[in-house]
Amino acid sequence: MSRPRVAVIGAGAAGLAAAKALLDRGLEPVVHERGERPGGLWVRADPDSPAYASLHLNTSRGRTEFAAFPMPRTWPDYPSADLVAGYLADYADAFGVTGRIRFGTTVTSVERTQDGRWEVATDRGADHYDAVVVANGHNREPRMPAATYPGDFSGVHMHAHAYRDPEPFRDRRILVVGMGNSAMDIAVDASHVSRGPVLLSARRGVHIVPKYLFGRPSDAAGGALAALPWRIRQAVAQTMLRLAVGRPQDYGLPAPAGGLLQNHPTISDTVLSRLTHGEITARPGIVRFEGDRAVFADGRSDVVDIVVWATGYRVTLPFLGERWTGPDPERLPLYKRVFHLDDPSLAFVGLMQSTGAALPVVEAQGELVAAHLAGEYALPDPAGCRRAVARDLRAATARWGDKRPMMRVDFDRYVADLSRERAAGAERLAARPERAFTPVRAREDTR
Repeated sequence: MSRPRVAVIGAGAAGLAAAKALLDRGLEPVVHERGERPGGLWVRADPDSPAYASLHLNTSRGRTEFAAFPMPRTWPDYPSADLVAGYLADYADAFGVTGRIRFGTTVTSVERTQDGRWEVATDRGADHYDAVVVANGHNREPRMPAATYPGDFSGVHMHAHAYRDPEPFRDRRILVVGMGNSAMDIAVDASHVSRGPVLLSARRGVHIVPKYLFGRPSDAAGGALAALPWRIRQAVAQTMLRLAVGRPQDYGLPAPAGGLLQNHPTISDTVLSRLTHGEITARPGIVRFEGDRAVFADGRSDVVDIVVWATGYRVTLPFLGERWTGPDPERLPLYKRVFHLDDPSLAFVGLMQSTGAALPVVEAQGELVAAHLAGEYALPDPAGCRRAVARDLRAATARWGDKRPMMRVDFDRYVADLSRERAAGAERLAARPERAFTPVRAREDTR
């Protein structure tokens, strides 16, 4: 039987994990990567990367590493971006993925052809495949809300995506907008060189979790608590956090908009210290700009030279038409956050937002895709897939509200669920062997 030929879009962690799983099963992945090295957003030399000089993992090494390729035990608990980029390049080499990557290649369109194959067009030409794995990440197109605020600002607007090091902030008055990990890192970096305290503005607060709690990486307890209902895990985690560092309000920050494990926490050892020393000062949301001043919701205003918008990214899949993504890719329904409901030979690895590390999640997703394309796993019938997606969306909305509920996954539970799903799919396949994925070429060979 012909081996499925699979296009993998992206050579970041998600694409590498998918390609490795496909190779393990004797399939033929071709990885399209517009950069010149594997590693995706972790490669600081890539001009499209959002990585900056001080960037480190915000999940611990032991909870972040691929199961098939542990990080060196001699590494720190929270490795730097450069170490992670090297780790991903070593992973690609170790499993034979590097030789499958077409570097410097931008995918421009992905279309289903009349014969049932997929045509993947790039800036270097087009090729045909039996399946496509989309693993391009979703930290590429900055969400830049500056234009939505009234008034004119005479200073400089920049997005966190453009930040590399704090030198441009030296002796300048800096306002950072946002409460995520990048916002905190940039505010801390800037506070060492800025003119006066860095202003940190947010409409809503978040829980701030230090990288260590009671002498251990703060995410170490996650696996032990994973079997508990999330509400109980939330109560335990919030109690531990309050005992260790208090509440965000104790540092002048806004109260969190939701409970821990509902909204993604910010992981930072340093921002609370800089707040208590007056090197960073909290401000509420911006209401307007007036020349060189930012005016805030509490009526205060401050002179600002640079506004850094650490306001996240839009999910974009520019090479897929709306036929496949719908009007909003953030709301794209996928079975197990992997398989397209209309055609499971179009799969996605990494199009999710995890409560924990990303690498074990994309590793498990890649294994599920590879099992399907290798004929080892069968999905439920289409109606069953749609019911499962609707059920998962209801649960996610109840927990996370309207903030990307379709994309949200609970790290430990989701990874465990995908393992169970592979076993269930093998049982479905044993009962209905005709439901195994068969590449077009193999179907033609049997005519």
